[in-house]
Formats: sequence, structure tokens, C-alpha cells
Amino acid sequence: MGNKMQQFGLIIVGAIAGIMLSLNFSAIANKETQEVPHPLPVEELRAFTEVFGRIKSDYVEPVEDKKLITEAINGMLTGLDPHSSYLDADAFKELQIGTQGEFGGLGIEVSMEDGFVKVISPIEDTPAFRAGIKTGDLIIKLDDTAVKGLSLTEAIKRMRGKPNTSITLTVLRKGETKPLTFTLVRAIIKIQSVKSKLIEPGYAYIRITQFQEQTGENLIKAIDKLFKETPVPMKGLVLDLRNDPGGLLNGAVAVSAAFLPANSLVVYTDGRTDDAKMKLKASPEFYLRDARNDYLKRLPAAIKTVPMITLVNGGSASASEIVAGALQDHKRSIVMGTQTFGKGSVQTILPLGNNTAIKLTTARYFTPNGQSIQAKGITPDILDESAKDESERLREVDLDRHLSNGTPEIKKAPVEAAPAAPKPEVKAPKPEGEQDQKKKREPPAEFGSSEDLLLTQALNYLKSHPSTIRKNAAQAPNQGSQ
Repeated sequence: MGNKMQQFGLIIVGAIAGIMLSLNFSAIANKETQEVPHPLPVEELRAFTEVFGRIKSDYVEPVEDKKLITEAINGMLTGLDPHSSYLDADAFKELQIGTQGEFGGLGIEVSMEDGFVKVISPIEDTPAFRAGIKTGDLIIKLDDTAVKGLSLTEAIKRMRGKPNTSITLTVLRKGETKPLTFTLVRAIIKIQSVKSKLIEPGYAYIRITQFQEQTGENLIKAIDKLFKETPVPMKGLVLDLRNDPGGLLNGAVAVSAAFLPANSLVVYTDGRTDDAKMKLKASPEFYLRDARNDYLKRLPAAIKTVPMITLVNGGSASASEIVAGALQDHKRSIVMGTQTFGKGSVQTILPLGNNTAIKLTTARYFTPNGQSIQAKGITPDILDESAKDESERLREVDLDRHLSNGTPEIKKAPVEAAPAAPKPEVKAPKPEGEQDQKKKREPPAEFGSSEDLLLTQALNYLKSHPSTIRKNAAQAPNQGSQ
């Protein structure tokens, strides 16, 4: 038995070593400038094969080789950071569907934390949002199935399903002594990426809920409509990126380019390989597949100079942080709200064949002024001090194995407090028990509504400080050459 195990181990070591060597030689052939690869960790590979062999021979039930190798790949990737993962055929397909803006499910952005599913952000106008699921909720059961032991892909598969079917989520929430239960009815999730309205003559509101393939073009349509609707010249614009979990990078570049001078630096990335070092600018080749059909040419000229405020919060992540950082660094917009999520790492999808792929973190995002977004986020120019629950919100820095910021801490000037907004009418309180139960499950005030206090604050600021915002924009340095 011992000799057989030893022979088996050597065969596996040889096979893995051969595969890794061939991959390394292939990489060198394709990239002449790549550094010499590190020697193979033979001792660690031997330990791997010994474990592999023990499982095959001694585990209580037979296990297929494919399952063991797949789980080993999963372990390698999930052990790196919260965003690297292995995508089997189903997960790869789900990823592609998600960028189209339509899929069946509940409408929540999630991650894995200590073996449970943790809510990053509920998506607006979805079953999860309407039911009262909140950022930071820890999902411990899906119907009668415990989440502990499931992979994130498996949990997402269970949450998605045919429209009009129901699922019960059991949730742990900070501050609650008992688990909460929510019964949600699945629906076709059609995410309206861009929403807009004229708040009053001369003042416009645009909300981006997620960055998709058509976000840039839909933004241009919204801007054109708003400029035609206002009976007076446009005096102020509010861009709302709160609870926007991100999405496609080219969508973020397109949105930034709509408000910035041509060729301005929007974001740059830095990683170990040449492919991971990019500078993305406000130019068609960075947000369009066909630069000849540039929809930004249809923009009204005034959109580049109209006083502007960008709203963010702890649910603003990734692509939305790129937009907020670019507009802030170029002094094109005042950023108002609370510290953003801090998801500033680049994930590259690397197909493996058989419709599978790996999602691998390959670089960090930096704002035009060189600030790393990772594990820190964007600091608003004006803080929303009324957001009491923001301190409890889950952020990138709270995730296990999160990637470090990658730059030394740079102290910034203290941020200004947001001007006070009129307080809404206070109604007589209901009996405490009933009120508390309702509050646990009710969704927050709708962004862009008359009850949106931060929007009211932004509008007040636009009206009282238009010259200050214009002056900042006029003095912004041209950073297109960085």
C-alpha cells in the first residue's frame, strides 16, 4: 500500500509539474520581457499529492478526481482575496448574464464571509430591496438549507430561480438578538441603469444604479432629455451614485467622460504585469468598441461646466468609486455623502476552456491624483452627518483577506459638514413593539424622492455655492497626460 501511494504521488507530482512548466514556458514565449519564473515548489506539491491520495483511498465515500481538482482550484483562488474565484460553466454564464442588466433572482450583491453569505448591497426596485434586506445582513439559511458549507456560487444558484417562486431567507443582523426571516418572491431583475428627472426648473437629478454595457449611451439620452425639458438654462446637476455596486469599467469611463474635458485621465491601474498597467482617459477608444460612433458627441456643451454634486455612500463601490474619484480629482464635482465601499481592485476574467474561467485580481485602481481606492474608498468633500447607520455598513476593509491599499497613508484636509436640510414632519410614534418590527423590514427612503435628505442638502448647496463650484472646475489641472 505504501509503495503504491508513493508511486501515485510521484505520478501526480510529475503531471502537475509538467503542466506548470508548460504554462511557464508558454508565458515566456508570449511575453519576451517577462521575468524568469520561480522554481516549482516541489515539497508543497508533494504534500498536495499526498493529501489527494489519502482522500482517494481513505475518505468515507468515493470522490471523483474532477471534484477534488475543482475544489483545490477553488481553494487556491478564494484564499487570495474576496474577489478572486473559479467560475464553472454555470457561474461563467451567470457573470455574462449579469452584465446585460437582466436576470432572474432576488436583487442583491453578495460576498462570502466566514462561510455565510453577506449582503454588500440590495439593488433598487428588486424583491430584496422592497422586502427590507440591508447591507451587512448575514444570510445563514436559504429555505431549510444552511448556508454554512455552500460555496458562494452554490448559494447564488439557490437564490436564483424561476420568476414568481418564493424563497425564505434567514438573516442575522447587527443589533438584533434573534434571526430575522424574509420570504421573497423571485422576479426577472431588470436593472434600469440610469434614472433621471428635473427636480425643478434649472436643476437636474441623475441616478446610476449599476454600470452596464448601455449605461453611457443611456446617460447621454437622459442628459439630452433634461436639457430639453428645463424652461431655463441648467443651473445645477446632482449625480447620484449611492448604493451603486459598480459593474463594467468602460461604463465608468463613459460616464466620467460625459462631464470631463476630452482626454482627461479617468483612472489608472497598476499590477505586476504589463497588461495590468493601464491609463484610461476620457477618449472614445477607452469606452467604445467602435470609436467612430461616439455617442458623447451629442452632449450639450453646457454639461461640461454646469455646477455639479456627486452623491456617494458606503454602498458605492468599484466603478462608481472610479467616477466619483475622477470627478473629485479634476475638481469637476463636489462629492457629498459618506466614505465609499473601497473596492479598488481589478479582476481579470481568464477563460480556461469548457466554458469555465478564473476571476483573478490582477491590479489596483488609482484616481487621477494617484490615490488608491482599494480598502479605503473615496472620501467626500462634504460629509453627510445625518447618515447614522453608515458606521455599521460593511466595507471592503471588513472582508476577510481583503487586498491592502498598496500606498502610504496620505493625510487630507478635513471634510466639510453638509448644510442642514429641512427636517421632515414628525408624526406621533406608534407603540414601540410594532414600530420596531416594521423598521427591521422596511426599505430605506427612496433615493431621489422628496424624503431624500441628502438630495435636499445637495440642492441647497448648489443654490448657495454655484460660483464656488464653477471656480473649482475652472482651476482644475489638466491631468490627461499622466
